[in-house]
Amino acid sequence: MEFKVGDTVVYPHHGAAVIEAIEQREMNGETLEFLVLQINQSDLVVRVPSKNAELVGVRDVVDDEGLQKVFGFLREIDVEEAGNWSRRFKANQERLASGDVNKVAEVVRDLWRRDQGRGLSAGEKRMLAKARQILVGELALAENIDEKKADELLSEVDATIERHRAAGIELPEVNKVEESDIDLDDLSFDDED
Repeated sequence: MEFKVGDTVVYPHHGAAVIEAIEQREMNGETLEFLVLQINQSDLVVRVPSKNAELVGVRDVVDDEGLQKVFGFLREIDVEEAGNWSRRFKANQERLASGDVNKVAEVVRDLWRRDQGRGLSAGEKRMLAKARQILVGELALAENIDEKKADELLSEVDATIERHRAAGIELPEVNKVEESDIDLDDLSFDDED
């Protein structure tokens, strides 16, 4: 992957970032190239060696096809999760650390559903907030909308899933979605569809 100043990328654990600069630094007598990433949702600046960027999970923002897949993961109903808190928490931490937008969507889905049913521990509530923040940031970038609108879209998905679950309606599995060019403005999350 070729990186340029001004590119928007996704950095694991922190979400969307802009490449502010590409700088040379000397370490142990060797000159290395670093990407200087400004995290969008905080004042955090991260420097990542260019040659290790993909290895640590720096990637492009999800495309339209990937975005549809994310919404598919959010809509999945029959999902198995680890039984005890510590295993579930560790599995969710690993999914967040992967930087994979689909795994972040799984964390949001699973923790949100658990919160609707049994409730969450304080640690899981913080994890849900962080995962949701990362997902909203990427959805906003992918569709070129502001984060408030992206957050509203996620809330609509959450509400629709809850209504369908309460009514016993099965939602389609992810692999049944066949649309290739999806625009968020064309998606409907209402029960009438």
